[in-house]
Amino acid sequence: MAYQWLEYSIDDQVATIALNRPETLNALTDDLLRELTDAVKAVEKSRDARVLVLTGRGRGFCSGQDLKSFNAEPGERDIAAHLDHYYHPLIRKLANLEKPTIAMVNGVAAGAGMSLALACDLRIAAEGVRFSQAFVRIGLVPDSGSSYFLPRLIGHSRALEMAMSGMMVDDRTALQWGLINRLVPADSLEAETYGLAKALASGPPLALGMIKREMAFGAAHSLDETLEREKDFQVEAAATEDHREAVTAFFAKQPPVFKGR
Repeated sequence: MAYQWLEYSIDDQVATIALNRPETLNALTDDLLRELTDAVKAVEKSRDARVLVLTGRGRGFCSGQDLKSFNAEPGERDIAAHLDHYYHPLIRKLANLEKPTIAMVNGVAAGAGMSLALACDLRIAAEGVRFSQAFVRIGLVPDSGSSYFLPRLIGHSRALEMAMSGMMVDDRTALQWGLINRLVPADSLEAETYGLAKALASGPPLALGMIKREMAFGAAHSLDETLEREKDFQVEAAATEDHREAVTAFFAKQPPVFKGR
């Protein structure tokens, strides 16, 4: 399928969505947000895609909302309608995708652009990247899920500091705080990211989707509630052909071939 503001491809069961407005550090416009939501839906529906890699072309991952794209003056914009129509469906679709998602962070991720990275399951970043909750710099507050994802990743106090100061967090700090999973040399970013993506793509798709739901549930519920949910998921996973295939392959001393059934 053809897009104007992003690139979409699938190779070896790994889908790649690359924001492609490099001259603006991939700042988000209504058209780009519309295409991005459509592309994530395409990944969701595709039988050929088991993992999603989200990245940006050029020097940036995503610099956030393109303020120049607004036609109205600040006080005249319907912010609620804009978030409800463009951002919220995208963040929900990305976060709830029943397939592993990896943000391949190649450059600055700021504002809503950082929110996109946070909504992914994993983040692999190139040395030299920077992260910022830049909203406060223009008198706004975090949106697009940042206030949900960020405290869960780095803790309440550090999330507050980022949001209230608009500080730039450098690559080493991001790794130390747990904002990213891996920090790699820039020339190794694609190899590291796609190595992990292909490893995940070879895993059991149904179990991976359940793991995402299981971890999200456990983060928001009590131990007893989580034990019950784990039991339900385990019963469901044990009934899949993928589980039977893995057990058979184990005793045959062969690698399993998972088909998502």
